[in-house]
Amino acid sequence: MATTNDLKNGMVLKLDNGQLWSVVEFQHVKPGKGGAFVRTKLKHVLSGKVVDKTFNAGTKVETATVDKRGMQFSYKDGSDFVFMDTDTYEQMPIAPEVVGDAANYLLEGFEAVVAIYEGSALYVELPASVELVIEYTEPGVQGDRSTGGTKPARLETGYEIAVPLFITTGEKVKVDTRDGSYLGRVNS
Repeated sequence: MATTNDLKNGMVLKLDNGQLWSVVEFQHVKPGKGGAFVRTKLKHVLSGKVVDKTFNAGTKVETATVDKRGMQFSYKDGSDFVFMDTDTYEQMPIAPEVVGDAANYLLEGFEAVVAIYEGSALYVELPASVELVIEYTEPGVQGDRSTGGTKPARLETGYEIAVPLFITTGEKVKVDTRDGSYLGRVNS
Protein backbone atom coordinates (compact mmCIF):
# COMPACT_ATOMS: atom_id res chain seq x y z
CA MET A 1 0.00 0.00 0.00
CA ALA A 2 1.10 3.52 -0.76
CA THR A 3 -0.53 6.92 -0.73
CA THR A 4 -1.15 9.15 -3.73
CA ASN A 5 1.68 11.37 -2.42
CA ASP A 6 4.13 8.51 -3.17
CA LEU A 7 3.18 8.12 -6.85
CA LYS A 8 5.97 7.96 -9.44
CA ASN A 9 5.96 7.51 -13.23
CA GLY A 10 6.10 3.82 -14.14
CA MET A 11 4.63 2.68 -10.80
CA VAL A 12 1.99 -0.07 -11.21
CA LEU A 13 -1.24 0.26 -9.21
CA LYS A 14 -3.87 -2.38 -8.50
CA LEU A 15 -7.27 -0.67 -8.96
CA ASP A 16 -10.85 -1.62 -9.89
CA ASN A 17 -11.07 -5.27 -8.78
CA GLY A 18 -7.36 -6.08 -9.16
CA GLN A 19 -6.75 -4.58 -12.60
CA LEU A 20 -3.19 -3.36 -13.17
CA TRP A 21 -2.65 0.28 -14.19
CA SER A 22 0.73 1.92 -14.85
CA VAL A 23 1.22 5.60 -13.91
CA VAL A 24 2.09 7.52 -17.09
CA GLU A 25 2.09 10.95 -15.48
CA PHE A 26 0.83 12.59 -12.30
CA GLN A 27 0.43 16.09 -10.94
CA HIS A 28 -0.17 17.26 -7.36
CA VAL A 29 -2.71 20.12 -7.37
CA LYS A 30 -3.30 22.44 -4.41
CA PRO A 31 -6.15 24.80 -5.30
CA GLY A 32 -6.60 28.01 -3.33
CA LYS A 33 -9.90 26.75 -1.98
CA GLY A 34 -10.62 23.15 -0.96
CA GLY A 35 -8.41 20.12 -0.44
CA ALA A 36 -5.40 19.08 -2.46
CA PHE A 37 -5.72 16.32 -5.04
CA VAL A 38 -3.59 14.29 -7.44
CA ARG A 39 -4.43 14.24 -11.16
CA THR A 40 -3.06 11.14 -12.93
CA LYS A 41 -2.92 9.60 -16.38
CA LEU A 42 -3.03 5.80 -16.08
CA LYS A 43 -2.39 3.14 -18.72
CA HIS A 44 -3.99 -0.30 -18.42
CA VAL A 45 -1.09 -2.78 -18.41
CA LEU A 46 -2.80 -5.46 -20.52
CA SER A 47 -5.03 -3.53 -22.94
CA GLY A 48 -2.96 -0.32 -23.27
CA LYS A 49 -6.05 1.86 -22.68
CA VAL A 50 -5.17 5.27 -21.19
CA VAL A 51 -7.51 7.04 -18.73
CA ASP A 52 -7.40 10.16 -16.56
CA LYS A 53 -8.13 9.60 -12.88
CA THR A 54 -8.18 12.02 -9.96
CA PHE A 55 -7.42 11.01 -6.37
CA ASN A 56 -7.74 13.03 -3.16
CA ALA A 57 -4.29 13.79 -1.71
CA GLY A 58 -3.16 11.15 0.78
CA THR A 59 -5.61 8.48 -0.46
CA LYS A 60 -4.25 4.95 -0.02
CA VAL A 61 -3.75 2.99 -3.26
CA GLU A 62 -2.64 -0.61 -3.63
CA THR A 63 0.61 -1.05 -5.54
CA ALA A 64 1.57 -4.14 -7.51
CA THR A 65 5.10 -5.44 -7.60
CA VAL A 66 5.92 -5.98 -11.26
CA ASP A 67 9.30 -7.55 -11.88
CA LYS A 68 10.99 -6.25 -15.06
CA ARG A 69 13.70 -8.66 -16.17
CA GLY A 70 16.21 -8.51 -18.99
CA MET A 71 15.55 -11.57 -21.13
CA GLN A 72 16.86 -12.93 -24.39
CA PHE A 73 14.60 -14.34 -27.11
CA SER A 74 15.69 -17.95 -27.70
CA TYR A 75 13.29 -19.58 -30.15
CA LYS A 76 9.66 -20.05 -31.14
CA ASP A 77 7.99 -23.23 -29.82
CA GLY A 78 4.74 -23.76 -31.72
CA SER A 79 2.94 -20.46 -31.24
CA ASP A 80 4.76 -19.54 -27.99
CA PHE A 81 7.89 -17.41 -27.84
CA VAL A 82 10.56 -18.79 -25.48
CA PHE A 83 12.63 -16.22 -23.59
CA MET A 84 15.64 -16.96 -21.39
CA ASP A 85 16.40 -14.99 -18.22
CA THR A 86 19.93 -13.64 -18.72
CA ASP A 87 20.72 -13.96 -14.98
CA THR A 88 19.31 -17.39 -14.06
CA TYR A 89 19.24 -18.99 -17.56
CA GLU A 90 15.66 -20.07 -16.78
CA GLN A 91 13.45 -20.37 -19.86
CA MET A 92 9.93 -18.94 -20.00
CA PRO A 93 7.38 -19.56 -22.77
CA ILE A 94 5.30 -16.43 -23.52
CA ALA A 95 2.02 -16.46 -25.45
CA PRO A 96 1.83 -14.49 -28.74
CA GLU A 97 -0.93 -12.23 -27.30
CA VAL A 98 1.52 -11.05 -24.61
CA VAL A 99 4.40 -10.54 -27.07
CA GLY A 100 2.11 -8.51 -29.38
CA ASP A 101 3.74 -6.33 -32.06
CA ALA A 102 7.21 -7.04 -30.64
CA ALA A 103 7.04 -10.35 -32.55
CA ASN A 104 7.60 -8.39 -35.78
CA TYR A 105 11.15 -7.49 -34.69
CA LEU A 106 12.32 -10.57 -32.76
CA LEU A 107 15.33 -12.57 -33.88
CA GLU A 108 17.14 -15.25 -31.90
CA GLY A 109 19.43 -13.59 -29.37
CA PHE A 110 17.54 -10.26 -29.20
CA GLU A 111 17.43 -8.68 -25.75
CA ALA A 112 14.08 -7.48 -24.37
CA VAL A 113 12.55 -6.47 -21.04
CA VAL A 114 9.78 -8.80 -19.87
CA ALA A 115 7.40 -7.55 -17.17
CA ILE A 116 6.35 -10.38 -14.85
CA TYR A 117 3.58 -10.26 -12.24
CA GLU A 118 2.78 -13.25 -10.01
CA GLY A 119 4.69 -15.64 -12.26
CA SER A 120 3.08 -14.69 -15.56
CA ALA A 121 4.36 -12.34 -18.25
CA LEU A 122 2.38 -9.09 -18.74
CA TYR A 123 4.17 -7.58 -21.74
CA VAL A 124 7.43 -7.59 -23.70
CA GLU A 125 9.26 -4.27 -24.12
CA LEU A 126 11.81 -3.88 -26.91
CA PRO A 127 14.37 -1.09 -27.28
CA ALA A 128 13.06 1.98 -29.17
CA SER A 129 14.83 0.82 -32.33
CA VAL A 130 16.39 -2.35 -33.71
CA GLU A 131 18.80 -3.07 -36.56
CA LEU A 132 17.59 -5.62 -39.12
CA VAL A 133 18.64 -6.78 -42.60
CA ILE A 134 16.37 -6.25 -45.62
CA GLU A 135 15.58 -9.77 -46.86
CA TYR A 136 13.87 -8.64 -50.07
CA THR A 137 12.80 -5.44 -51.79
CA GLU A 138 12.10 -4.52 -55.41
CA PRO A 139 14.78 -2.44 -57.11
CA GLY A 140 13.84 1.24 -56.92
CA VAL A 141 13.21 3.00 -60.22
CA GLN A 142 14.35 6.62 -60.03
CA GLY A 143 11.45 8.05 -62.07
CA ASP A 144 8.75 6.18 -60.13
CA ARG A 145 7.42 8.64 -57.53
CA SER A 146 3.76 7.57 -57.35
CA THR A 147 4.24 6.22 -53.81
CA GLY A 148 5.99 9.26 -52.34
CA GLY A 149 9.51 7.90 -52.73
CA THR A 150 9.06 4.72 -50.69
CA LYS A 151 8.65 1.05 -51.48
CA PRO A 152 7.78 -2.05 -49.42
CA ALA A 153 10.63 -4.14 -48.04
CA ARG A 154 10.56 -7.45 -46.16
CA LEU A 155 12.82 -7.64 -43.09
CA GLU A 156 14.69 -10.78 -42.04
CA THR A 157 11.91 -11.39 -39.46
CA GLY A 158 9.30 -11.50 -42.26
CA TYR A 159 7.71 -8.16 -41.33
CA GLU A 160 7.16 -5.57 -44.09
CA ILE A 161 8.01 -1.88 -43.75
CA ALA A 162 8.21 1.09 -46.13
CA VAL A 163 11.74 2.15 -47.08
CA PRO A 164 13.16 4.83 -49.42
CA LEU A 165 13.74 3.88 -53.07
CA PHE A 166 17.57 3.75 -52.71
CA ILE A 167 17.52 0.85 -50.17
CA THR A 168 18.49 -2.53 -51.67
CA THR A 169 18.17 -6.17 -50.65
CA GLY A 170 20.80 -7.20 -48.07
CA GLU A 171 21.24 -3.74 -46.49
CA LYS A 172 21.02 -3.32 -42.73
CA VAL A 173 18.50 -0.69 -41.58
CA LYS A 174 17.37 0.81 -38.29
CA VAL A 175 13.63 0.36 -37.56
CA ASP A 176 11.49 2.09 -34.91
CA THR A 177 9.82 -0.68 -32.84
CA ARG A 178 6.96 1.58 -31.71
CA ASP A 179 5.47 2.21 -35.17
CA GLY A 180 7.55 0.17 -37.64
CA SER A 181 8.98 3.17 -39.44
CA TYR A 182 12.33 3.26 -41.25
CA LEU A 183 14.92 5.34 -39.33
CA GLY A 184 17.99 5.00 -41.53
CA ARG A 185 20.80 2.84 -42.87
CA VAL A 186 23.27 1.15 -40.57
CA ASN A 187 26.89 1.36 -41.64
CA SER A 188 28.46 -2.03 -40.95
